Amino acid sequence: MKVVNLKQAILQAWKERWSDYQWAINIKKNFPKGATWDYLNLAEALMEQAMIGPSPNPLILSYLKYAISSQVRDKAVLSNNGVFDDFSRELCVKSLLEIMDMFCHRLSCHGKAEECIGLCRALLGVVVWLLQGCAWYCEKLRELGPSASTEASLRACQERLHTLMSSTKNRALVHIARLEEQGSWSNVEQSMVKVTEGLGNVPNQTMRTKLEESLSLVKGITQMLSVPCDPQSHASFPSVHAFIMLEGTMNLTGETQPLVEQLMMIKRMQRIPAPLFVLEIWKACFTGLIESPEGTEELKWTAFTFLKIPQVLLRLKKYPYGDKGQDFMEDVNIAFQYLLKLTPLLDKADQRCNCDCLGMLLQECNKLGLLSDSNTTCLTSKRTEDREFAPRLKTAENANIQPNPGLILRAEPTTVRCILGVLQFLVSKKGKSCHITEFPKHISGEGCELIQEWHSASVRALLFDISFLMLCHVVQTYGSEVILSDPSPSGETPFFETWLQTCMPEEGKTLNPDHPCFRPEPGKVESLVTLLNNSSEMKLVQVKWHEICLSTPAAILEVLNAWENGVLSVEAVQKITDNIKGKVCSMAICAVAWLVAHVRMLGRDEREKPQTMIRQLVTPLYGENTLQFYNERVIIMSSIMEHMCADVFQQTAATLRPPVEGQEPIPYRNLLPAKDPIHVALSKQFQTVLRKGWVDSRALHLFESLLNMGGVFWFTNNLVKELLKETRQEWANRVVELLYSIFCLDTQQITLTLLGTILPDLLTDSAHWHSLADPPGKALAKLCVWCALSSYSSHHKGPFSARQRKRQREDIEDYNSLFPLDDTQPSKLMRLLSSNEDEPVALSSPGDRSMSSSLSASQLHTVNMRDPLNRVLANLFLLISSIVGSKMAGPHTQFVQSFMEECVECLEQGSRGNILQFMPFTMVSELVKLPALAKPRVVLAITDLTLPLGRRVAAKAISAL
Repeated sequence: MKVVNLKQAILQAWKERWSDYQWAINIKKNFPKGATWDYLNLAEALMEQAMIGPSPNPLILSYLKYAISSQVRDKAVLSNNGVFDDFSRELCVKSLLEIMDMFCHRLSCHGKAEECIGLCRALLGVVVWLLQGCAWYCEKLRELGPSASTEASLRACQERLHTLMSSTKNRALVHIARLEEQGSWSNVEQSMVKVTEGLGNVPNQTMRTKLEESLSLVKGITQMLSVPCDPQSHASFPSVHAFIMLEGTMNLTGETQPLVEQLMMIKRMQRIPAPLFVLEIWKACFTGLIESPEGTEELKWTAFTFLKIPQVLLRLKKYPYGDKGQDFMEDVNIAFQYLLKLTPLLDKADQRCNCDCLGMLLQECNKLGLLSDSNTTCLTSKRTEDREFAPRLKTAENANIQPNPGLILRAEPTTVRCILGVLQFLVSKKGKSCHITEFPKHISGEGCELIQEWHSASVRALLFDISFLMLCHVVQTYGSEVILSDPSPSGETPFFETWLQTCMPEEGKTLNPDHPCFRPEPGKVESLVTLLNNSSEMKLVQVKWHEICLSTPAAILEVLNAWENGVLSVEAVQKITDNIKGKVCSMAICAVAWLVAHVRMLGRDEREKPQTMIRQLVTPLYGENTLQFYNERVIIMSSIMEHMCADVFQQTAATLRPPVEGQEPIPYRNLLPAKDPIHVALSKQFQTVLRKGWVDSRALHLFESLLNMGGVFWFTNNLVKELLKETRQEWANRVVELLYSIFCLDTQQITLTLLGTILPDLLTDSAHWHSLADPPGKALAKLCVWCALSSYSSHHKGPFSARQRKRQREDIEDYNSLFPLDDTQPSKLMRLLSSNEDEPVALSSPGDRSMSSSLSASQLHTVNMRDPLNRVLANLFLLISSIVGSKMAGPHTQFVQSFMEECVECLEQGSRGNILQFMPFTMVSELVKLPALAKPRVVLAITDLTLPLGRRVAAKAISAL
């Protein structure tokens, strides 16, 4: 048989009445070998010929059905279904629907990515066609009235639409098609509008309900990735509690927006219902108020609770909430109703603050629009009733105490007015403002312009000393960010800022005692040493105090060397230290600052003499002194020095000075056990926190001290070991929440260490694989994802917090050597992954792969790979990809599965910039081989659907499910 074309072949088969199997034999015989029936457009040709008349041609339809049951791809038939739009030929429509029934329950495509995208487009076309059919029959019912045949046709279209859209896989494919062709969804929306308008014409209530259900399924396609997960069932959330405690204790002056974003990240990752989320914030605030030490810390917590947190909630109000549209004001109201039930907590706070704390808080929230007037009145009334039965400290002394919350709330408007006045003054001066940190330098010479009228050297010394002490105190209380200014156009840095950045010890900051800042001109140092050694009291005339401060460390080094070499006696050293602290306390602070940096570089046996000098300088000099306000200044000086010295004395269990009766100790200092090694102290403290179930302020300070002493790797590694010890599911989950909050002490550096060093070691060394078994393995996966998401989110939204800036940053070169920028060069990490042939697992390096095997969305988005965090994430996903593709299964592969599942659960859906953009595209096809990840929603979540390649990868993976 010589066949000219496919159309002629169909006509000849019809004339000769070939059976379906004869058709198949003859058609294969007369067409080129290797050509698929899809390629020949067989479905299109058969459909066209079958639908020529008013009713379908049964013989030609039998050929089409035979082709479907053999090898015609689903997309070919679906594409041609959508072309037929004459719904008046009901028999033809019925035949097309019956053909759809043959394969719609098992839609799949195992071909190339382009064919899978074709299936997505075809499926979208069928959805439009079925909606158009429903709309047409609804309109016909309006025109002609009730009709059994029309209702039957409408039911047939509705049932197929419902069947098709009930499949998550099919909805996912349509979702990809919607993104692939941006204008295509408008056809769906228009058809849905017509169906909705026609629902009133359907006389059968059951049919109307089913149509509404089908429409709901189609509408839900656009929201496939934002389906909320089930909220957590428990009522306590240690991560929120600890994070609020950390912010209130250590980061009071930090900006509000980063705090808001971090809280929202915690809420989303842990799926916390909004009322319980707000409740946990209030619980932490009241706990902080109750346990804060008296004095400055108590005032800080009061300001944090009554001023900052309401502002935080005001910003949270603007965020979209996933709690079924529940109004945020109602969430706050419900949270306060829950809080009212915690009567002992509220009573304790009232006793501590000597006022109705909740009542004041309710008024503040009402003023900001967080609570309605009616809810405020109701809650206030309920608390007033409860307070009638609360225990109170009814003493005369207590009655005269002015409550801190009332003072702060009354002072706020005045403070704001003052600040606005200052700002208006500065603006009116057109930017000619002076830095307070410049003040000490301006008063550094006789006849200085600022004090020309006084002509008094002692007044100059006093002004310098007081301003220096004030600035040091502010830095230690509120952080250095409130002092440091933006670089001036001239490039000149104020004296105090220079000294602060290079010489002042702070928690987490490493100082070099040999830094050039400690080495001024030799002549000035020599004259200062001579002055200190020979004069019983320092002359104040013609002294430039900022130069004295810069020369003091070098002078102290000379004195220390002379003492250690036997040139000076202890009495001579005492006389020199008395001279240093006798007039201006700022000299003593500069001396102690250098001694602290010096002691940190010494072994235990070498510390005795420098620590003795520190003790001499810290001890006030009692006796007659001509410089005013010495007793007041020396109290501030001693406090500043104790903050500076606490860590280095704690390291050797030494005491700075004996306790003074009646003098309050510095809050949170000397927390570490005197004789325990720091790894024992860390383990003990963590176990204490774990038993309690939450982290208090004291524990946070202790953890930060341990972090500063042991370093980021030591700290992170030992706490991960604590997690891997926990074999109870519930307790492992609690450990994750607690560790996540503790890691907020320095999220960026801890995340780099966790994901860049500790986790790769666990995954590549088979000796560690047993520790990754569930439940600790699953818990560690959750912790890693939480840290990665938080770090990546905050890292790309702003600079480090002041508290984290103080800690020494990891050198970018360290990460570039571990993870080189050139993907064709095997990195140190990937060389570690490679193993010998006799070892059980062989993981290839990037140098052995084709470029496409490591291609990820981040490369297509041209993400900066010189950034350490980006580099660590990219290489972690390369490692995970190697594990997923290897033939060796074990706890490490289960860990990878848990890691990816947690990524899917936590991701901010619809966001391009998430951590999964670093995942190689080739990894998707491997992940869907794991049963727990072989889900359409998972595939959509882990691929970047904003990219054409991402959509093709997703279509191919979902089509094969």
